[in-house]
Amino acid sequence: MKRKTTSKVLATALVAAMTMGMLAGCGAQEAVDTAADTATEAVEEVADAAADAVEEVADAATEAPAASGDTVEISVYRCTFNLASPDEAQVTKVQDAINDYIKDKINVQIKLTDIGSGEYTEKANLALASNEINLLWTASWEGTIGTNDLVPANAVYDLTDLLPGTDLYASMDEGQWEASKYNGKNYFVPVYKDNVEGYDFMFRQDLIDEYGWDITSVKTLKDLEPMLADAADAGLKYPFLTQKTAMFYRWYINDFDFFTANASSNFVAVDRKSNTVVDTILTPQYKEFCTLMADWADKGYISEDDYTKTTTDTTTQTQDWAVSWWTDIPVNDEADARYGQDVTMQPATDRWAHSTSALGSCYCVTATSTPEQAKACVDFLGLMYTDSKLADLYTFGIEGEDFTYDANGQVDQTSEKYNHSMWESASATIVTPLANEPANKADLYKDFNGSANTSCAAGFRFDPSPVEAQYSACMEKFEEYGFILENGGVAAADVESTIEAYQAALDEAGYQDVIAEFTAQYDAWK
Repeated sequence: MKRKTTSKVLATALVAAMTMGMLAGCGAQEAVDTAADTATEAVEEVADAAADAVEEVADAATEAPAASGDTVEISVYRCTFNLASPDEAQVTKVQDAINDYIKDKINVQIKLTDIGSGEYTEKANLALASNEINLLWTASWEGTIGTNDLVPANAVYDLTDLLPGTDLYASMDEGQWEASKYNGKNYFVPVYKDNVEGYDFMFRQDLIDEYGWDITSVKTLKDLEPMLADAADAGLKYPFLTQKTAMFYRWYINDFDFFTANASSNFVAVDRKSNTVVDTILTPQYKEFCTLMADWADKGYISEDDYTKTTTDTTTQTQDWAVSWWTDIPVNDEADARYGQDVTMQPATDRWAHSTSALGSCYCVTATSTPEQAKACVDFLGLMYTDSKLADLYTFGIEGEDFTYDANGQVDQTSEKYNHSMWESASATIVTPLANEPANKADLYKDFNGSANTSCAAGFRFDPSPVEAQYSACMEKFEEYGFILENGGVAAADVESTIEAYQAALDEAGYQDVIAEFTAQYDAWK
């Protein structure tokens, strides 16, 4: 309940900020029409000013820096996933090294804020409300400050006219820019990584060796049971680690396009076979999944720590688990460095290209940034997406302190103070591969992205504004019922009755209005 209360407080704060300072966060919408009109008009004025500024500076832009007085400082906020919490002193040191490196290349200096993933959403949200951010890392799957929250809140800068002709735009093929558009506009700069979505079962390799598991035989969740039994018998705390994540919308991606890209609204999706919008809570698949999770929890395969959200993002770096999940990428060996141990993947789903897959990691410029700051953000990203030294600095930190290059020129991360991954930093074509990754990593990413299935709903984006209140209320019901159901927090004998209670609570919150609006929009789009 605490998480929901916090979200409500932050949403209220950002509505006030939208009225007073042109910025809204959390996807909250002010019920008063004049406030919404004020925010919209303000953002449009900023976007128009940005376009005018681009025309004025285009002829003057050169590789040589302007006078120091013309240097633009931008505030950059990013999330760290590989450490429980960043070392602020080391982050400042990396910031200073970046500024020293870029000072003779672009008229930009950065102020870098690095926040641990457990606090990122809340802290970045508050900073947005206070107009403290120019360049923000985000993702389609992030809560509160995700791509689906920021656009409806008019919190992001329209870069559509600013991008063409820049080094940043030229760093990726046009298909990337098209795939990452939101409502036909470029609000986001995708990190060029795996821009399709699929999931794997992840195993600790030492346990595979110890028990002789044949993981190639694992095709479904049910096939994991003999391995989970071994792990439970060995006394592992987390035989199956859900990573406190509601996994229905991941494990069943072959059946449904969960086009909201948000676990909290996985109660609606497009059925791939019928190409129609469906209530997933009433599907046989949902009952099957929740029953299996409950059964596993009853057998001790899933710990209550997952549904009580006690596990952390670094639990995967321990020896306390046996099997978990992984988002499939071209070089899955990247997980070894992230988790500090040898892990091995087995495909669990197909790979799909859909509306939000290219926004699984991206940057945006905040709507309250000036045209000069917006251009500076584009210039900074343009350099980082084309300059390997800068990309490595931003991703791995200080050479000799946070990482080293091996004899093959590849990266060995050694720091406990500053540690990021390519996928949440810069383009796979420019960040130096890790020592345990293939040297041709860039080519692997291009091949990976080109071999996925294309969803029937690719390109569709739902506008929740007509049913904003009902939609938000339904997502609260997910937190109350769905999250617990999907993490084994309900006894197997009670799953069916709890699903019925969940659906009743959704209906009371206005779910039928929500699914009717989803259906109308999707049918019109088709």
